[in-house]
Amino acid sequence: MEPSRLVLYTNRKSPPCRAVKLTARALGIELVEKEMTLLRGDKLMEEFLKVNPQQTIPVLDDGGIVITASHAIMIYLVCKYGRDDGLYPSELVRRARVHTALHLEAGVIFSRLSFLFVSEPRLTGQYDDETEDDYVPFQEPVIYSGKSYFHSDRIEHIRKAYRLLEDSLVDQYMVGESLTIADFSCISSIATLVGVVPLDESKFPKITAWMRRMQELPYYEEANGNGALELAEFVLGKKEANASQFL
Repeated sequence: MEPSRLVLYTNRKSPPCRAVKLTARALGIELVEKEMTLLRGDKLMEEFLKVNPQQTIPVLDDGGIVITASHAIMIYLVCKYGRDDGLYPSELVRRARVHTALHLEAGVIFSRLSFLFVSEPRLTGQYDDETEDDYVPFQEPVIYSGKSYFHSDRIEHIRKAYRLLEDSLVDQYMVGESLTIADFSCISSIATLVGVVPLDESKFPKITAWMRRMQELPYYEEANGNGALELAEFVLGKKEANASQFL
């Protein structure tokens, strides 16, 4: 099926948005990309809120059909516009393994990236007898509160995520010997993480080899590599700027 006018509300630094762009490039689909900042004053915000009141990206608008969340968008694109099922296998076992890898990305890799960059636990303040079990997330001090360090336990959580991914890579790609959307999803987060928490290639040779295979894709840098580097540099730059305030 030939795609209609596909509009993607996106941000080039966002890992989930980059995963969608990788999928679209692999399918040869042209997207009308609307770059969002999601900040007050964003000129597209009024238009965007009509499409997705949840205010999350990426969002795909396919001729009035609105799909939110990167995994859902990738599956939708492959199922509707893919020439075959290679990127999202119809065979039950392989499809189940794709979903397993997607859950690894969302539940471990991306969530720990968010834990390092975006969220920090705090007490709710609703009760006098709160304990650590009552923690809820709030904003990461490096980005939002002027702190100049990452918590050591968060760095260790990232290294443990590397180990989980390393142990999951039993073949050339996340699911067997061919590329799937699971690879696009995982590389979107990992490519940024390694720019902030360096990857020891001697300890993680499978990840290293897999990343090099992904980087050989002709559309990789434009769809993912450049944005991943931008996000890593932004986070490290913010950390350094915060530190300079104390000199």
